[in-house]
Amino acid sequence: MAGHSKWANIQHRKGRQDAVRAKLFSKLSKEITIAAKMGDPDPDKNPRLRLAVKEAKSNSMPKDNIERAIKKSVQGEGDEYEEIRYEGYGPNGVAVIVEAMTDNRNRTASNVRSTFSKNGGNLGETGSVGFMFERKGEVTYSADAGDADTIMMAALEAGAEDVESSDEGHTIYCADTDLNEVSSALEAELGESDSTKLIWKPTTTTELDLDGMQKLMKLIDALEDDDDVQRVTANFEASDEVMAQL
Repeated sequence: MAGHSKWANIQHRKGRQDAVRAKLFSKLSKEITIAAKMGDPDPDKNPRLRLAVKEAKSNSMPKDNIERAIKKSVQGEGDEYEEIRYEGYGPNGVAVIVEAMTDNRNRTASNVRSTFSKNGGNLGETGSVGFMFERKGEVTYSADAGDADTIMMAALEAGAEDVESSDEGHTIYCADTDLNEVSSALEAELGESDSTKLIWKPTTTTELDLDGMQKLMKLIDALEDDDDVQRVTANFEASDEVMAQL
């Protein structure tokens, strides 16, 4: 299983805390508003907005919050944000991609650089680690959606590229440009997914021990605590024993 998936599991457990949940909703709202501003405020006519709304729902974001975020775009409210991607190395040479939305590029760059430095990392130039990842669409289903063969067949018919199945569930990958079509086809066959989003999928990973994982988590925690940072991806891998100790 790739590092980003394991980190997502850790995030999910931590996300039960109210403070973290509120911050997550704020970031999801920002993505919805930006997506609606850049296209049509109707999710059925705007693939990016549709995915943003779907991700918000998968994180149990209230319907009122979603509608309020879309309304902001229609009324022209809120700040003007630009999307920026930062790349760098964390502890033990782990590659890290930071995706941000900001109304002040200088502030965000300074904060991200400082966070890397304070937590054993180093912010690099654009492209410094990007070659270790592929931009992919990711759709996840719980184990009760069907057995591995059933999910594989549905995924191939929907136009997906790969499926990873385990006792915990199924993760389906597709080309980033095909995510809207693939996810719609999967929903027609399997029902509502647990999550649908664009990700950076590592093509190579760095194995970490317990100490390395603790240091990396500290860096990722600090980065995600920044209001401008939308998501963080790292190409780590850790054994089940190490993950259990965390």
